[in-house]
Amino acid sequence: MSENPPVFDRDLGRRRLARALAAGYPDFLLVRAAGDLAERLDAVLRRFTLAADLGTPLPVAAPMLRAKAEALLRMAEVADADADIVGDLERLPFAAGSLDLAASLLALHGVNDLPGALIQIRRALRPDGLFIGCLLGGRTLQELRQVLLEAEAETSGGVSPRVAPFADLRDMGSLLQRAGFALPVVDSELVTVRYRDIFGLLGDLRAMGWANALTQRSRTWLRRETLARAALLYAERFADADGRLRATFEMVWLSGWAPHESQQKPLRPGSAKARLADALGVPEIGAGDKAPL
Repeated sequence: MSENPPVFDRDLGRRRLARALAAGYPDFLLVRAAGDLAERLDAVLRRFTLAADLGTPLPVAAPMLRAKAEALLRMAEVADADADIVGDLERLPFAAGSLDLAASLLALHGVNDLPGALIQIRRALRPDGLFIGCLLGGRTLQELRQVLLEAEAETSGGVSPRVAPFADLRDMGSLLQRAGFALPVVDSELVTVRYRDIFGLLGDLRAMGWANALTQRSRTWLRRETLARAALLYAERFADADGRLRATFEMVWLSGWAPHESQQKPLRPGSAKARLADALGVPEIGAGDKAPL
């Protein structure tokens, strides 16, 4: 585990998630992610023995995983009637080399030690096992973050973090490699959700258990004038022609395989059997030569 101070209050986050699930979790982002997961798994031309769903808040990934594996274990982070196991993404309850396929939708962005969590996932996979995950990336809620910071600075003379930091897309590939995954792939998609006003967005975030759970969060509510100023700034800067407000969610997808000797490996430098110049039909130019004018 990382020795850095924790970013998130994980106990608070789990309590909020439990309340959100009990009250009716808005599933629009999870359903979107589950549809993308189905497309990605369809491109994998093999079946797996044992799959695990790691921390996805709702059982939306189960049908896709069951279609690709003989058996499925669903690990939830809070008590859930549809879960086989209640566990912690930062302390996975799986033995080394026990899984063939692991997936996680919109959960890993809430861990304090993402590199450590990825290492644990890779260790839980058998050789040539596959991990596919979707988490929120750095451009998520960029509009809300901007207007809250500016509004609080204007109305109170200081700022407190109100929107969680999310990992940057550019760092994800190196995190997979550090965790020991082979053939890592990272991509992202910006999803825009439109709201009548800022209060609809804040309501959805609370309903998903995504209210501020930062360890360095302010323990006081936003002042009324701060929230009113943020609502005005949001409407001025991020409204479409019809007056509805845009909210960005960056869906980052990670995939990688537990190393196995059968996997494709890059060729050693100098081992090519054909020259690039021949393939392109041009003369080869030596390192010390000049190209003809």
